[in-house]
Amino acid sequence: MNTDTDKNMDDKRWTVLESEYLFRRPWLTARRDKVQLPNGNINPEFYVLEYPDWVNVIAVTEDGRFIIERQYRHGIGSTGWEIPAGVCEKGETPEQAARRELLEETGYGDGTWTLSLVSAPNASTSNNHCYSFVATGVRKISGQHLEATEDISVHLKTREEVLELMRSGQIRQATMLSPLWKYFAEKTTL
Repeated sequence: MNTDTDKNMDDKRWTVLESEYLFRRPWLTARRDKVQLPNGNINPEFYVLEYPDWVNVIAVTEDGRFIIERQYRHGIGSTGWEIPAGVCEKGETPEQAARRELLEETGYGDGTWTLSLVSAPNASTSNNHCYSFVATGVRKISGQHLEATEDISVHLKTREEVLELMRSGQIRQATMLSPLWKYFAEKTTL
């Protein structure tokens, strides 16, 4: 049932009146927009962070174990558990990026791949999306090929161990928790 209120909510797009780039780097671009809301109000300083799209992978080995990484994250100042992840390079599809990241970070590849979830990491102030894949039946096909700025240890965990990491708050990144919770909700009874 559509109401007048519903019709007013259909498109709440803001009009960009002015836009200025404040900072441009490969991993971070900051933009200041002057915007007008549909109700006529003007926000003279709305900041948008531009990032490349991200990918992550719930990777399950041929024997049913989950590939989980451990690495330090300077933004929150702690070491935590994660699923393999990275950015889409120019010219890559999200699946190509996810396959590359899994192989580089863990040495695992092959298997059957499915796009599970597309999310907006921070729809309020960031312009990118995160593409989450499930790769089943992956196997070790090489060693790690880490970048100079990466220090990642790879661990194989059971379903119960991964669920415990999630329940206990040891996996903290929202863009990783949401596809993991979705995976477990769809695949099994928690």
